[in-house]
Amino acid sequence: MDYLMVLVRLAEWLMANSIFYRPSAAAAAAKNKIKLTKSTSFKHPPPTIIPHHPPPLTRLTTHASPPITSLICDIDGVLLRPVTLSFFPFFMLVAFEAGSLIRAFLLLLTSPLLLVLNNPWRLKVMIFVTFCGLKVKDMQSVSRAVLPKFYLENLNVGVFDALMSAKYRAVVTSVPQVMVEGFLREYLEVDAVVGSKLGRFDGGKYFSGLVGEGGLVVKHRAVKELFGDGRPHVGIATSALHDHLLLSLCKDAYVVTKEDLKNSQMPREKYPKPLIFHDGRLAFLPTPLATAWMFVWLPLGVFLAIFRILIGIVLPCNVAAFLGSLSGVRIQLTGTDPVRSNPQKGVLYVCTHRTLLDPVFLSTALAKPMTAVTYSLSRMSEILAPIKTVRLTRDRTHDGETMQRLLSEGDLVVCPEGTTCREPYLLRFSSLFAELADEIVPVAVNTHVSMFYGTTASGFKFLDPIFFLMNPRPVYQLHIMEKLPKELSCAGGKSCFEVANYIQGKLGEALGFECTNLTRKDKYLMLAGNEGIVGGEKRNRVESR
Repeated sequence: MDYLMVLVRLAEWLMANSIFYRPSAAAAAAKNKIKLTKSTSFKHPPPTIIPHHPPPLTRLTTHASPPITSLICDIDGVLLRPVTLSFFPFFMLVAFEAGSLIRAFLLLLTSPLLLVLNNPWRLKVMIFVTFCGLKVKDMQSVSRAVLPKFYLENLNVGVFDALMSAKYRAVVTSVPQVMVEGFLREYLEVDAVVGSKLGRFDGGKYFSGLVGEGGLVVKHRAVKELFGDGRPHVGIATSALHDHLLLSLCKDAYVVTKEDLKNSQMPREKYPKPLIFHDGRLAFLPTPLATAWMFVWLPLGVFLAIFRILIGIVLPCNVAAFLGSLSGVRIQLTGTDPVRSNPQKGVLYVCTHRTLLDPVFLSTALAKPMTAVTYSLSRMSEILAPIKTVRLTRDRTHDGETMQRLLSEGDLVVCPEGTTCREPYLLRFSSLFAELADEIVPVAVNTHVSMFYGTTASGFKFLDPIFFLMNPRPVYQLHIMEKLPKELSCAGGKSCFEVANYIQGKLGEALGFECTNLTRKDKYLMLAGNEGIVGGEKRNRVESR
């Protein structure tokens, strides 16, 4: 009889731990009845019975349901919409931005192998190529300044809504924790993040490229450790078989189906935090195919960038603009350049700041010489600039005298934001320019790129123009607005702050951008951990406004 009982218990255990077996309600009740005859309390709560096909996510998002007390999900393929080869594009971003071009190319070469590997081995290969010998501080910089933009753009809006409605939010994933934890905690306010730990060496300064002692995270085991004797209220996962073990631990389970993905694009207005600043050179999500195209384009892109720079330096504006358009550069100019009313003093053009090339493209589009003033400009950029550039010192009195002298010599271009911003926002305008000129012409500037960003906060600034001009078809949009009326200027009794705020508002309205009170210092402290001052620049702590 004892042997028979052992065999029965063994059969029950095997069936209960099989992902293909789901006991019926009657069988579960009978099992619980047997247990109750031996004990009146449970050490662990009874397992939830998950059907073979858990309901789709739309069941949770479209039907009225009680408040979610706790929610567990993965970021790969669930919270983020599925991408080619699992998390490959995000590993590529780390390899390119925190590593090097060579590391990114090596990762691309592994993509055919990744197609035939199962998910654990695929992750291990990508982790090794991406992280072997990588500095921890470089990864932290990319996690803070680069990855959040791409995560936000690829959020699954349905899962996001469910997650944000939960009182307790947990994300369990097999991808490296260092890649996702910062974003999940800062942007989504996730309470618990469990991801795979990576090995380090040299006092923790470098990644070894190997997974830590615990190996890749096994999601259902991590959930048991996280919740202990309790169970998550809601679990969301993919329809893959290995995710059914995770769902079996949840009271309510849902899967992300193809139907759920049809309208899952996350609109910008729903971002949990505004995306104002981000860094990195890549302007596209680097899937294997897109990355391969980038490497194919790279030699031609470098040649085109050099060609475009040379024609801008050597040739007259109208000829340079014509040859530039033949090479793919598009300049879209709207509005008319106002006539100078005082021949003894130049016009002050106040531009929104998108790249270091803003004054150059304005001078080329209007076909007349101009002088540009800037705060931080590398020596290489000064040498390559086809127009005269003058560096400001951040000493308000000295800079005012310099700009007055330049205006007496001709037209002047100033970008009062003091730094570039890629997203549809305008930073706070310095008010210094408003005190200096009687004729102020606002210029709304915007750019569009498809492959590389022409700005950086932590990289080499002298490469900014080159990266912008390496794009296949970079676009510069310039809208010349009406000259500022005298009654709205300082000469008409307005303060310099009122003038600066008014012009910022008009430019924001023309571009459809949102005005902010953020400054250059805010940007660099967030993205690079410094105040954005290049070598040799004099620093002045006097407020610009």
